Amino acid sequence: MPFLPIFILLLSFKAMSQGTYPTTGSIERLDPKMNSLITPNAVIEVLSNGFIWTEGPLYIEDGDYWLFSDIPQNSIFKWNEKEGVRLYLKPSGYTGTVPRGGEPGSNALILDPKGQLVMCQHGDRRMARMSAPLKEPSAVFESIAGQYLGKKFNSPNDAVYDSKGNLFFTDPPYGLVGNSDDPTKELPFQGVFRCSPQGDIKVITDKLARPNGIAFSPDEKIMYVSNSEFPASWHAFSLDEMGNVLNERIFFVPGDNEGKGAPDGLKVDPQGNVWATGPGGLWVFSPEAKVLGRILTGEATSNCAFNKDYSVLFLTCDDYIMRVKLK
Repeated sequence: MPFLPIFILLLSFKAMSQGTYPTTGSIERLDPKMNSLITPNAVIEVLSNGFIWTEGPLYIEDGDYWLFSDIPQNSIFKWNEKEGVRLYLKPSGYTGTVPRGGEPGSNALILDPKGQLVMCQHGDRRMARMSAPLKEPSAVFESIAGQYLGKKFNSPNDAVYDSKGNLFFTDPPYGLVGNSDDPTKELPFQGVFRCSPQGDIKVITDKLARPNGIAFSPDEKIMYVSNSEFPASWHAFSLDEMGNVLNERIFFVPGDNEGKGAPDGLKVDPQGNVWATGPGGLWVFSPEAKVLGRILTGEATSNCAFNKDYSVLFLTCDDYIMRVKLK
């Protein structure tokens, strides 16, 4: 999709910012448990479109709004029911002065244990914290993790904190202009890392071709990671109390003809069900890896997030943002 200036995009958003939204796709129910998660009459609402590639949704309870990244635009946008879409922060992932192409912006957005905004910054190749308050955003960043053994990360993609304050993140090369062949790539692998509250960084695994989405089971004994390139798959890592890997297993492998898209972002609900973007849209798995159903968006779906009470699922899908109301 060609680049459109932000002020033009904002004009197109107003048509879908006043509470009545078009719908798309369908919800596939493969197990009765799906009906306990999503009401039988639920639809996929298209909240807005006209972006380039949306990612990293995050719900902010204080103000009841959503943040999400548009990576190629190096921007974070804000959406709520009353105002629709507004630019929240630019730049979001690349603060350099030399123009560059590719996907320079922020990817996943999360809150740290103190409630500050943390982002995976593709262009600056680091995990960073916004120094400003959420209500007064400013492109002033503090680096949390930028190197491993003196080598720059590729382009941190998705991240999650555990209850001890350890930051876990994935590091594929998608944010590098030349991807894995980029001449500035310094690490010889694509890793999953853990950064302690003291800043100590450890490799959790370097065996996945393209580690992408990451989330924990409710008891934090299992870490789920999606692998978005061959062999496309979802993986489950059993962890000890220190966050070290005890064993790894393939959680699920999608079929070759399941639809558009690859395993990408994922979240886990309080019952341990895994909501994972992938071919066709978003897959819902039981903790035992049984497919309960799929939310078929018809678009390459990059990531998802819940609001605080898990009554809403927010989806970033190519140049769209979407919503499904849950039970």
